[in-house]
Parts: sequence; structure tokens; C-alpha cells
Amino acid sequence: MWTDLLLQAGLILLTIFMFLVMHNIPQKFLTKLRYRNRADFQAKRHFVLGAQLLAQARSSNSRSSAISLAKQAESEANLAISLDSKDAATHILKALALDLQGFKSSALESFDTALRPPAAKSLSDAERGDALLKRAELKISMSRRGNRDDSVIEDLTAAVELSPDNAKAFCLLGECYAAKKMRDEAKAAYEQAIRIQPGSDKARAALDRLGS
Repeated sequence: MWTDLLLQAGLILLTIFMFLVMHNIPQKFLTKLRYRNRADFQAKRHFVLGAQLLAQARSSNSRSSAISLAKQAESEANLAISLDSKDAATHILKALALDLQGFKSSALESFDTALRPPAAKSLSDAERGDALLKRAELKISMSRRGNRDDSVIEDLTAAVELSPDNAKAFCLLGECYAAKKMRDEAKAAYEQAIRIQPGSDKARAALDRLGS
């Protein structure tokens, strides 16, 4: 009985193996796997190069040089995205490069892409919190007279929940609450910023203003 079962199992496995070989499935699988690994490697290479170019752009003392470097960083980000569109980091890199060039609306679109599925799944909580902070800063810079609308507060509220040690996010949240005359909420945000970063002169000065 056991001999018959083993023989039948062997014949089934042999049939499956022959089917796979006839349809070239193992080779197709290996080719696809190699292509995926190669694409991932190339995407990471473009991302690293783009990040280096963006860092150079930010440190440049020449506006024209900074713009040129930021444009190159954007190009590298686009190449990385073409290879792996689900990596939020590349969309954030593109957003920062676009912002440096002055294309704020396009930069906001890239941040939006990075912060929604499927790209958002590639971010840790702290990374997502940092991205939300950057998007909030961009929204403020785009608004007339730096108005703090509800979407900015939503971004910052989510940012401090995801990254509770981010003093900068609490400080900016305090500014938003203060601008909306939400005194108690602003005070609580500034106090939390000071707990995280006791040497924050900005938060202490803001608390003094709220107390006066």
C-alpha cells in the first residue's frame, strides 16, 4: 500500500516537473527575479545619486547652481520612480528637489503621492511623521500670508502622533494653533516642544508671548 502511494506521489511530482519544464516556467521565474533585483538596485542607485545632488544644491551659495543641481536631483528621482514607483523616499526626494526649484504645487503633488498607498507603506512611523511635517511646511509657504488651514493642522497632528519626539513639529503645531487663537492648544504644543528640546528658544519665546 505504502509502495503504491509513494509511486503515485512520484508520478505526480514528475508530471508537474515535466509540465513546468515544457512551459519554461523555471527560466521565466528566474529571469523575472533577476530583472526585479536589477531594477531595485538601479532604483536605489538613482535615489542615492539624487540625494547627493540635493544635498549639494542645498549647500550651494549660488542660486543658479542650486537650481541646476536640484533639477539633476529631480531627474534622478524620476529615474528611480520609473523603476520602483512604490518607494515613498523617491517621491519625497522629488518633492524636495521641486520645492528648491520653486515648483511648489508639483512638490505638493509628490508629497501627496508619497503619503498615500501604496508608497506610504514603505515608510516607518517616524519617516511618515517627518514627511507630514515637510508637507505642512510646504503648505504654509504656499498659502497667502502663511495662513494655517485645517489641513496643515491635520498633517502636524498626525506627525506628532507618529513621531512624538519631533520638537520641530510640536513647535510648528503651536504656531498654527496660536494663529487660530487656540491659546490652550498652542500652549500645550509649545510646552511639549520644550520637554523634548529644553533649549528651544523659539518655543520659550512663544510661551512668553502667550503668557503676556
